[in-house]
Amino acid sequence: MSGTPVVVKLGGTTIIEQQDILREIVEERRGRPVVIVHGGGKRLTDWLERLGVDSHWNQGRRVTDKATLEVFLAVISGVINAELTEVLLALGAEAIGVRGIDRGMITGPRAEGLDRVISEPVADAVVLQTLLGAGYLPVLTPMGLDPDGRICNVNADDAAAAVSAALGGELVLMTDTDGVRGADGVRIVELTPEMAADLIDRGVIAGGMVPKVHSALRAIGPGSHAERSVIADGRTQRALHRALHEGAGTGFRNG
Repeated sequence: MSGTPVVVKLGGTTIIEQQDILREIVEERRGRPVVIVHGGGKRLTDWLERLGVDSHWNQGRRVTDKATLEVFLAVISGVINAELTEVLLALGAEAIGVRGIDRGMITGPRAEGLDRVISEPVADAVVLQTLLGAGYLPVLTPMGLDPDGRICNVNADDAAAAVSAALGGELVLMTDTDGVRGADGVRIVELTPEMAADLIDRGVIAGGMVPKVHSALRAIGPGSHAERSVIADGRTQRALHRALHEGAGTGFRNG
């Protein structure tokens, strides 16, 4: 399959809520390679509560201790990845579930104070390039290996950014907002790293949008092969097409 690849990060919501975007992904991959990276934080929280496993947080980020890691592996890889792969196969895509630990695809140092969590992950694109070259649609679970070779949780936005940086092409981070807004509340169509840093320093970009912007910037950062990243609203009609071809969301490019 020819064309520049696109990496699409999906949340871990129910399959019913993602039917439209999954159909779009199948359509898009008729013309170019696509990799899906999925999250699952909300459903992981539900399962932890259901199983009576306490959640611990450090500065708003989940601490992944041994008990949490076991549930993470079961839910993210065993439930969410399997569900997505099943639906994509039914839609006619040659989907194949993969994990960030396969062949050491995603690695990185541990995040301080979060136990089994990797910060600033780096991806090796060899496995994904092989699968894409054979016509498959990889569905990637965000996990990786620390320097000691131990399995760790990886934030899905960060995992998607690392994969995009390694593969090249474009990254689309699907979220529940239509992009980054300026001080006037109006959506910003495009940002350079310098512009984004200024908005973060001034508190215009704040809260949960800050780590998403950091991931979008990391995808196009030093050493990256990616051309562009986008933060877009995955709840809208034709969300992927609009983000890639019509300027929806907020795009990030080097100035």
